[in-house]
Amino acid sequence: MTQLPTYQLCDGTSLPAIGFGTYPLKGEDGVTAIVGALTAGYRLLDSAVNYDNETEVGEALRRSGVPPEDVVLTTKVPGRFHAHDLALQSVRDSAGRLGVEQVDLVLIHWPNPSRGLYREAWRALVAARREGLVRSIGVSNFTEQHLREIVDDTGVTPAVNQVELHPRFPQEHLRAVHDELGIRTEAWSPLGKAQAPYDEEPVARAAAAHGVTPAQVVLRWHVQLGSLPLPKSATPERQRTNLDVFGFALTDQEMSAITGLGRADGRLFGGDPDTHEEM
Repeated sequence: MTQLPTYQLCDGTSLPAIGFGTYPLKGEDGVTAIVGALTAGYRLLDSAVNYDNETEVGEALRRSGVPPEDVVLTTKVPGRFHAHDLALQSVRDSAGRLGVEQVDLVLIHWPNPSRGLYREAWRALVAARREGLVRSIGVSNFTEQHLREIVDDTGVTPAVNQVELHPRFPQEHLRAVHDELGIRTEAWSPLGKAQAPYDEEPVARAAAAHGVTPAQVVLRWHVQLGSLPLPKSATPERQRTNLDVFGFALTDQEMSAITGLGRADGRLFGGDPDTHEEM
């Protein structure tokens, strides 16, 4: 099995260049799918309290036979636990469900700005890392404003910001902000779900040119952007092909054409972090 390339994070830790999204994999079928992903070679599993599948993720890791130290487990603190002590307890509870002493990476799931507690939640994650409950800390769905506020407030930069990012919504400005601050971009829904641009001419043409699938083209686009995609599939063959994107490279022209599919209204469901909130 080919060793995945890794990214060095601003806190000195590292992440594989592609991860596996576990939403909405639950129950015995979910465990089986996640074991399949680990068998295929994924070494980063992305979960969340609100996915209600941390127990399945931990069980899959135990069943897989993959050494736990070789796998990065990620979870997320939901909006209802943004208050400082609740956020710390959320991390402890997640560790228990995952079956680990220390969670590798914990993110704030959404900023939920109307509640105004995301700075408090970030201070709690800083404390959780200091206490050894967490190895790395980051955020999800944070805008430039949210990022600058928490960095100014604590002096601690998130290791990652996991955001919606796909060819219909390439997040060029936010990616530039991440580069400036030293934050690694992670991409949820990296293929675009129902809006996946597989039939769009730039994607289809690149797939034909390189003898790969359209999904592989889109995931390779992420890799070359420096975005860490988190594709999800319960199908073993698709799990394998989604990981097999390091044997070819898109040209500058192909990259630009795929990015050119972006639209101002390209979000999948209107999940603007300034207005969309999840508890």
